[in-house]
Amino acid sequence: MPFATSHGARIYWRADGAADKPALVLLTSIGTDLSLYDPVVPLLTPDFRVLRMDTRGHGASDAPAGDYSLDLLADDVLAVMDAAGARTASIAGTSLGGMIAMALAPKAPERVTALILACTSPAMDPSTWDQRLALIRREGMAPLVAPVMGRFFSEGFRAQHPEVVETVSAGMLAQSPDGYCGCGAAIRDMALLEGLPAITAPTLVLTGAKDAATPFEGHAERIVAAVPGARHLEIDGAHLPSLEAPTAFAGAVRGFLAELLSGTAVREAKDSLFEAGLKTRRKVLGDAWVDKSLAKRTAFTADYQAMITRYAWNEVWGRPGLDHRTRRLLVLAICASLARWEEFRLHVKAGLEQGGFTVDELKEVLMQTAIYAGVPAANTAFTEASEVMAELGETP
Repeated sequence: MPFATSHGARIYWRADGAADKPALVLLTSIGTDLSLYDPVVPLLTPDFRVLRMDTRGHGASDAPAGDYSLDLLADDVLAVMDAAGARTASIAGTSLGGMIAMALAPKAPERVTALILACTSPAMDPSTWDQRLALIRREGMAPLVAPVMGRFFSEGFRAQHPEVVETVSAGMLAQSPDGYCGCGAAIRDMALLEGLPAITAPTLVLTGAKDAATPFEGHAERIVAAVPGARHLEIDGAHLPSLEAPTAFAGAVRGFLAELLSGTAVREAKDSLFEAGLKTRRKVLGDAWVDKSLAKRTAFTADYQAMITRYAWNEVWGRPGLDHRTRRLLVLAICASLARWEEFRLHVKAGLEQGGFTVDELKEVLMQTAIYAGVPAANTAFTEASEVMAELGETP
């Protein structure tokens, strides 16, 4: 078992992936060991050499008595990087791991190539942590486990994956109270806010849509506001996304770091295609509808909206082989044939409002549809089109 020595304590670590890949350090939440990232490591090792460690006081690492500090825990990370031969690395941390990462970045900026801060905060209520630590010192870990699991995982995940919850619960129950209290003191005493503007590493802040412990409001938003150029991304799940939403977590990490490794060319290309598609989309559907559609984007739909804008509206609608009038009429015939009535009504309305075709041309398309797609489809299409025309004040 590999250990690094830091300030007299042995810190357990392990490496996964090829040695010639860029190093990625994964830092854990309080109350968990490096198995926190078991589901995501196979998704990350194709691109990275993944370094994991048991935070001081956790897992196989030593758990000396007394209060720890984030500065001490950051030194532990550097000791592990040295032991692994990683001069530089991207640092991804969940909860306490994110706090350690925020302390490490301004402390050793030359060693941190990027930060991914997941479900974390730059400041917590000290009195809450004083009460928690007093409870542990008085009664041990047992009273803490059940309420913490309620914050670690969403209700739905707990119901569907009790085996994961039980595994994490057992690990926390077996943890050294001294180790937990040492790290809890580091959280209680942290003073990160003043140092956030000094972070120069590109930073991605991840939040869980169901995270009640460190939601965006009051926690992640303070990081995004203070760290220059920090980006924010919300993914599904609660406080431990690497267990509850491993694919989304790994995808966010890989996407963010891949862009950094390739420079800004990929993002600039995507932005360029999106803007070109958006221009076409506005021309065909009108500003009002497009603005309304974009305003309704959520974390769940945003990627899809970006994709159809780049590909449907730029790659296809932007092709020179057919003009927009012809493409509009094709869309109407296809939507009527497939009974895609919501999309059909949208394009009837947009086409008539934008002058993309005439009422007579619309009628001819539906007559043709009756022959090649069937009279029932055309019957409904004429009804739907007539209702849209009435809404627009057109004479059916």
